[in-house]
Amino acid sequence: MTVDDTGSGAGADGRVDPPLERGDAHAADTGDDPLALRLEQLILGAERRYTPFQAARSAGVSMELASRFWRAMGFADIGQAKALTEADVLALRRLAGLVEAGLLSEAMAVQVARSTGQTTARLAEWQMDSFLEGLTEPPEPGMTRTEVTYPIVELLLPELEEFLVYVWRRQLAASAGRVVQSADDEEMVDRRLAVGFADLVGFTRLTRRMEEEELGELVEAFETTAADLVAARGGRLIKTLGDEVLYAADDAGVAADIALRLVETLANDETMPELRVGMAFGTVTTRMGDVFGTTVNLASRLTSIAPRDAVLVDSAFAQELIRTGEAPASEAEAAEAAAAAEKEGEEPPAYRFALQPMWQRPVRGLGVVEPWLLARRDDRSQTS
Repeated sequence: MTVDDTGSGAGADGRVDPPLERGDAHAADTGDDPLALRLEQLILGAERRYTPFQAARSAGVSMELASRFWRAMGFADIGQAKALTEADVLALRRLAGLVEAGLLSEAMAVQVARSTGQTTARLAEWQMDSFLEGLTEPPEPGMTRTEVTYPIVELLLPELEEFLVYVWRRQLAASAGRVVQSADDEEMVDRRLAVGFADLVGFTRLTRRMEEEELGELVEAFETTAADLVAARGGRLIKTLGDEVLYAADDAGVAADIALRLVETLANDETMPELRVGMAFGTVTTRMGDVFGTTVNLASRLTSIAPRDAVLVDSAFAQELIRTGEAPASEAEAAEAAAAAEKEGEEPPAYRFALQPMWQRPVRGLGVVEPWLLARRDDRSQTS
């Protein structure tokens, strides 16, 4: 193989290797894989230079605080190996600077590190798995995946970085808008939301009958369908749990429409199992993009008792739909309202949903609840 003055080399077969770096010598000393080191330098834009102690000292923070930040971001303890870069020092300096300026408390800075680390770790794992599976078909027979990984990452990295920042800014703008519209400061953390769980029926049995690849495709199709529907109708996907998705909406009518559309969509797909949905409305505590509290627990419990291809809501959710005119308290009330409107020569109320009270029943950990079965009042609303 010949090496030009840029450090890249071409073998006798004409293939070009990734550029040689000083990291190759370091790899020989440490036993690290040379390609892994070159990929790391490509992605981070810098070579290993600091031990954790040296990085903390250069950033002007204590080793204890630096360790808290790194662990919160999901990075493993590395002892005092020389594995950190200028970017690590800059990240520490920025977080510590936000604390020193009084913009964030130390605890909040750790939360920022943890939420960012958890979110991006999952994203990075998915991207590498998906891109390497779908985009690394060997251009020449006999080439290994590792031989095509470097140029793929080199091409994708700048585009993915720009796209990530764009999506983050868009999501941040939407979230900031919701905060500004909150009635008071308490609503920024403890808010009244409609929360829904959608669960595939019989998923455990499916795992015994289906091949792993088929099961993975089914889960991906379910998550994609749910994510698209939730976003398109104005809800927010909180998280996916394989056979279950959790979403939230500020408006009970929006959440109800999402739930029914999920059931309708999957019912028309022969490859999908049946679906059941449970929803509750009330005060919800939000932390790091997740939701917690009795309302969330109640929605989860209602999902477990919901009939197949059906939606159950709690009494607070039902009352919210009634209060906002999305559903009548009963069909008798709807008939009376229609008769009164006809008598006055007016249009009758345009209810979107129907509610049917079910038997009260005890729910583990939450006492006795009164579930309501949610349905559309007529088929015309499904054409919108």
